[in-house]
Amino acid sequence: MTKSGETGEEAAMRNERAGFPTLNQRIFAPFKIATVIDTVAQRGIAAETVLQRTGLTMDDVRDPHTLTSIGQYLTACENIVAAGAGFVDAFAIGSRLHLSAYGMYGYALMCSPTMREFFDFAVRYQPLATPTVRLFWRVEGDVAIWQFREIYRDMMSGDVRTFLIRQQMKMTFTHIRDAAGTDNLPVRALFALPQDDHPAMDARELSCECIYDQAANELHYPAGILDSTPELGNRLTRTMLEETCERLIGQSRISSGLSGEVYQLLLKAPGQFPPMTAVAAQLGLQERTLRRRLAAEDATYGAIVDDVRRKLAIEYLQTTRMSLDDVAWKVGFSDAANLRRAVRRWTNKTVKEIRDER
Repeated sequence: MTKSGETGEEAAMRNERAGFPTLNQRIFAPFKIATVIDTVAQRGIAAETVLQRTGLTMDDVRDPHTLTSIGQYLTACENIVAAGAGFVDAFAIGSRLHLSAYGMYGYALMCSPTMREFFDFAVRYQPLATPTVRLFWRVEGDVAIWQFREIYRDMMSGDVRTFLIRQQMKMTFTHIRDAAGTDNLPVRALFALPQDDHPAMDARELSCECIYDQAANELHYPAGILDSTPELGNRLTRTMLEETCERLIGQSRISSGLSGEVYQLLLKAPGQFPPMTAVAAQLGLQERTLRRRLAAEDATYGAIVDDVRRKLAIEYLQTTRMSLDDVAWKVGFSDAANLRRAVRRWTNKTVKEIRDER
């Protein structure tokens, strides 16, 4: 059953967005908006035009500490399309958004030990990348398939939609070449769009056959790519970067949705971690309602408790001289041994190593 007045398609899109940052959640560095500005400047579209209605200035965009939202990025794209940007610009932006522009997420991808792990990591940590679509991948026969599911289609015009689909296709094309080398090309691209006046441009930019009026937007690669090793593949470095990405994902959850409310409630009562029933009551919900709504955000009560314990334990270990038994009690463990095991599970490090990082 969908919400009152909501179509089946709208409900599907809402479910696709579950677990993603909200449109207005400002948690992303402004690298994508900066790339848009630099790219369209060559065709005479001013930065001020790009930034209309975003609430951002050029000083904000050039400051790496500025935090932006998906909604601001979509607005910037709406602005340039209205100002005359076309598909050639979508492809140009996608070709400039190399993995090196994505911070820890991008570097972790480049260090993936295999391309199969690259594919897995890209999907798992995609919420760190100012996503405008939701990534999925699968293998069918002799092809490895990227699928780009549109999750904000109901919030944009048809022109902006087709612009962003082409931009995403080119971005993924660029990321695969960044990691696996320039010889790794797709075998076909499927567009859930009618064929327009640009099939030759699509084929040239994506280096493959392009097929239109399909059920989904997809980019197909030879399945053999999955067993190849990225040029910068390094398992140890990737593990270290994955820990950072995991923390960043946790931080984004703190400030979003019902998960964030639960997280904040638990932070206010460290060491107690009441049962889910009690937390639901504090929020004015039934336990089953809380469980269902957390699941819609791709979260569970147990995972949030574990995340709070991790945050508090590492903070106590690095900023206080409390004994291990006291830290264990503070974060709800029965003894120091259980805390040691949890620290190893969370960080792949010992308690001593965590304390030495102070």
